[in-house]
Amino acid sequence: MVIEIDFNSEEALYLQLRNQIILGIATSRLREGEALPSIRQLADDIGINMHTVNKAYTVLKQEGFVKVDRRKGVVIALDADRLRALEEMNEELQVIFAKGICRGVSREEVHRMIDEIYEEFGGV
Repeated sequence: MVIEIDFNSEEALYLQLRNQIILGIATSRLREGEALPSIRQLADDIGINMHTVNKAYTVLKQEGFVKVDRRKGVVIALDADRLRALEEMNEELQVIFAKGICRGVSREEVHRMIDEIYEEFGGV
């Protein structure tokens, strides 16, 4: 698993890690049932604190992307609650769209971007 962390970014490291794992799932680089590296191993591999990895894994668990298996550790396990997913997307998109509107991004640009991203992740 290749995780790219931008240490110069203002985005928190645990959020960058969370987002990289979600992108890995969406692009099928990470699959249902696959075990993620241990907290210690991943922290060592990418040069961050173990508490940061633990926080990212905790958030992923709360959001329904992983579960903790006593034998395998942290495992990709998607929560298939579609309604919850739609509600979460709505909340996050409202802020993203508000930022775009404040910066003059047009409706057409947003639609084109959404179509491109959706196709990238295998949407129909």
